[in-house]
Amino acid sequence: MVDVTRWVNMAVSLESALGSDKSISGITLADPGVVTSAGHGLADGNYVKYTITQGMSKLNGRVLRIDNKATDTWEIEGVKTTNYTAFVAGKANLVTFGTEFQTLLDISPSGGEQQFINFRILHEDQERQIPSYRSPQVYTMRSLWDPADAALLQAEEDADNAVERAMKLTFSNDKIYVVNGYVGFAFQPQGAAGELVECTITISGQGRGKAYAS
Repeated sequence: MVDVTRWVNMAVSLESALGSDKSISGITLADPGVVTSAGHGLADGNYVKYTITQGMSKLNGRVLRIDNKATDTWEIEGVKTTNYTAFVAGKANLVTFGTEFQTLLDISPSGGEQQFINFRILHEDQERQIPSYRSPQVYTMRSLWDPADAALLQAEEDADNAVERAMKLTFSNDKIYVVNGYVGFAFQPQGAAGELVECTITISGQGRGKAYAS
């Protein structure tokens, strides 16, 4: 039976803290990928943000969950790195989701579509198409306008300082979606006569989001 997920009784949390750098010495090409980081001190279920400075660019900017941790390693839960480029250098940082929105009205995602390159070989009469890149993922959120709301105040500060923040959606059936991006928010009240005063926040994705069944 399909477990239907609804936009009701859910939690939307923003990254409130980023832990110290965990230097990565290797990531396997496997299913799932296994990270080596000496004495990392992380735990299963932790979320970490990857900053990849050389190689394995598909992990750069993503926030992903840890599984089957050992003293010096952990698995990247649900991520198959078999066909990624080889890892050379990078780090990970523990993400704490400590700021929860209380005023959101809806969330509208856009982007993430596969883009293509069209070309034609001189010796053929049929145009060809190959994949190139994906368009950026953007999340637009309508909120009640409340200058006292802690999450809105943090979003304003993050936007002013052009800070990356991870966002976590936890649905009532325990399904989870996590994405990392830049916050756009100016605390401008908007609306029409006789209607609610609202404001709009955007998260412009840096790296792909990730869904978890629980």
